[in-house]
Amino acid sequence: MTYKVDFKNIEIAGLESSPLAVSLAGLRANEARYFWNKYKFEYIVYPANEKNKEIQWLNNLLKEERNLEFGSPILEVMIYEDENIYWPEFIYQNGMIINVLYEKNENKPKRAVGLKLCENMEVPDELQDKFKFARQRSKLAGTIRGSYFKLRNKWL
Repeated sequence: MTYKVDFKNIEIAGLESSPLAVSLAGLRANEARYFWNKYKFEYIVYPANEKNKEIQWLNNLLKEERNLEFGSPILEVMIYEDENIYWPEFIYQNGMIINVLYEKNENKPKRAVGLKLCENMEVPDELQDKFKFARQRSKLAGTIRGSYFKLRNKWL
């Protein structure tokens, strides 16, 4: 079932199986607010089982670019796409959100993977000692820790 995320009220719909459901819902709401403010885009999430193609794309990208494989399942997927940008986000049960910003133009495109950890989440073993995380405060999400890496290859 698709779900439109409310960025004014934190709701755990779709995230109930996460041990950090409330914190993860806050992070998801924070992401929804960002996409609304920047693109006037309604942040609609899909259950992971409806976006297998996109999840396989992410898994291949992570494996090839940084040899990353996560044990935590993906609960939801959101996709923002316009003529210039493909920007999916993958919401994991453990409290992490991974997004892939992929500009489609060929002239110095921005192409990177963003990693965000919800408040009170431990850094996953798969990321230990591989990334430094910056901290950011959010009214919706509390303290967010984030990092990123640039993509080396073409993925679209």
